[in-house]
Amino acid sequence: MSTTPSTPGTPGIPSTVRDTSPDLLYTDTEDDLRAAVRSLLTDRDDLPAALVRAESGDPYDPELWTSLAAGIGAAGLLVPERLGGHGASHREVAVVLEELGRRVTPAPYLTSSVVATETLLACDTRSTDVAGLLTALAGGHRVAVLALPLTTAPDAPLPTGATTVRGVADAVRADVLLVPREDGLYAVELHTEQSGVTVEPLTPLDLTRPLAAVTVEPAAGVLIADADTAREAVRRGLLAGAGLLASEQLGLAEWCLEETVRHTKERHQFNRPIGSFQALKHRMAQLWLEVVSARAAARNAADALATGGPETPLAVAVAQAYCGRVAVHAAEECVQLHGGIGMTWEHPAHLYLKRAKSDAVAFGSAGRHKETIAGLVDLTGPPGRME
Repeated sequence: MSTTPSTPGTPGIPSTVRDTSPDLLYTDTEDDLRAAVRSLLTDRDDLPAALVRAESGDPYDPELWTSLAAGIGAAGLLVPERLGGHGASHREVAVVLEELGRRVTPAPYLTSSVVATETLLACDTRSTDVAGLLTALAGGHRVAVLALPLTTAPDAPLPTGATTVRGVADAVRADVLLVPREDGLYAVELHTEQSGVTVEPLTPLDLTRPLAAVTVEPAAGVLIADADTAREAVRRGLLAGAGLLASEQLGLAEWCLEETVRHTKERHQFNRPIGSFQALKHRMAQLWLEVVSARAAARNAADALATGGPETPLAVAVAQAYCGRVAVHAAEECVQLHGGIGMTWEHPAHLYLKRAKSDAVAFGSAGRHKETIAGLVDLTGPPGRME
């Protein structure tokens, strides 16, 4: 796989500047990667078992994560080959997230293999601490999480002075926390006798992506980046997270549409499939149009992150302003058009709706990203925050 060199200069912008139109098509390599991930998830990610794990409060499947991260090598896609990764791009990562979104897979891939990894790549990778952690993440041996609320937008003020941070996604699964402070970025080890960290699980809406309140003692951790570098690195990690979250939302919406079409073909009323009724045809056709548009937005964001250029923040903001609402709409239609079975715990539709609702505010709401778009293109919006 080819790699695009990156520097910690402009947050989220690799050094190679785009000079061509965005490529929204999938390559043969990406199709092969999709097939491998989908085969793995089909064989190992059992939705009924996921329901049981989600209800228990521990949704993760360690064996599935090992197969995904180390077996397929998905955890190291963004990591350069010299550090044990594959030196791929955000486009390949987007394909993995599409498949994870299709199965609402409980895995710390977005938080660790994307956000934390991208943050570390913007630090000095010649440092032993940074290089060693990236190598461990690439091999799937460790999980790192950025100690910020999941709702933090790429251009939002960073809470660097608080000792307790609430709403940290996948912190209960992490081995290392990346903690932004006023003087820089710290790597804090968990699961040691004197870690100085307390992780308190919270009750999230989305049971497949656990949240926690994290308390870190002021003296805990090892400094891995100074204040200026840390600020740009965290911005870059959040921007990559927001842009690639759109691919997860795309995969979720695609599954909801396909499952709804399948159900309406098989479910009969008045001696005919309910999918033959014109009103339902129109609803599914409208949803298909939205999903196709979401695919274009998500692919554009992934391609912008991979290829680089000054329009990357705009591509990410557009993708998040649109894809989040499409995912929620697709999940709502899936629940409603399944009728009574769609309202039950046994059917997985509620997992998709909860993930879509949770994703809609992750890395900033649609309204927040619309404000970002307005600022980037010099548009003056109405007073007050957009909804």
